[in-house]
Amino acid sequence: MQKLLNRVQTANSLLCVGLDPTGDDATVARRLREVVAETAAYAAAFKPNLAFFLSRENGVALLQQTVQSIPADIPVILDGKFGDIANTAEQYARFAYDIVGADGVTVNPYMGDDTIRPFARPGKVVFSLAKTSNKPIHGLQDAAMTRGGSISDWAARLAKLMDEELTESTVGLVVGASEPETVAKLRASCPEQWFLVPGIGAQGGDLSSTLRAGLRADGSGLLINSSRGIWQAADAGAAARELMEQINQFRTVKNPAHA
Repeated sequence: MQKLLNRVQTANSLLCVGLDPTGDDATVARRLREVVAETAAYAAAFKPNLAFFLSRENGVALLQQTVQSIPADIPVILDGKFGDIANTAEQYARFAYDIVGADGVTVNPYMGDDTIRPFARPGKVVFSLAKTSNKPIHGLQDAAMTRGGSISDWAARLAKLMDEELTESTVGLVVGASEPETVAKLRASCPEQWFLVPGIGAQGGDLSSTLRAGLRADGSGLLINSSRGIWQAADAGAAARELMEQINQFRTVKNPAHA
């Protein structure tokens, strides 16, 4: 986590550049190099989506090459939404950290804290799904619980409990931007945790509403992810710079040491 904090401070950025590569293999390999090179100056983190690499014949090698091309001071969050337990989860963690070289991951906590613990290595950051941006016909996240609140509320509470318990690592939340009121509610219940926020742009999330709802008092605590908006841009660097600057308009950036 210290790597992320250092990067947020030095780059003065809360932008997470998502890497969801689409197209034929030759085009994708070239475009990945371009996007990383053009956006690195503005990125607080990069987030390669595992599925978009595994769907390719040499996807693991391409993923490794991409991670190796990212400057060493910029953290990499492997978006795998891992959700298994016990020795299976330990193998996923080995893949993410030892094979790919990621600094953090996303996990699905449906099976409880056992899905989080194997990834909570010292210095690593785990973003646990709390409330995502998708709108399924038959969803679970908004289902009411007999103990009060919804399943997504309990998922956030679990992440907070794990963050307090697993002190050598950091456990944050994945919170979609499609419902700013939910972002605000989860910020109230998890005032110190980091949120990884997808859903800005193509998925309909409003940037200003999300930032107002989710930023901590120190102007930090959010990683705003953009994938398609940067990948599809004619000038990925310009798109990343513009979004970073838009984010910073809503931040308290006078004292970035509090990032």
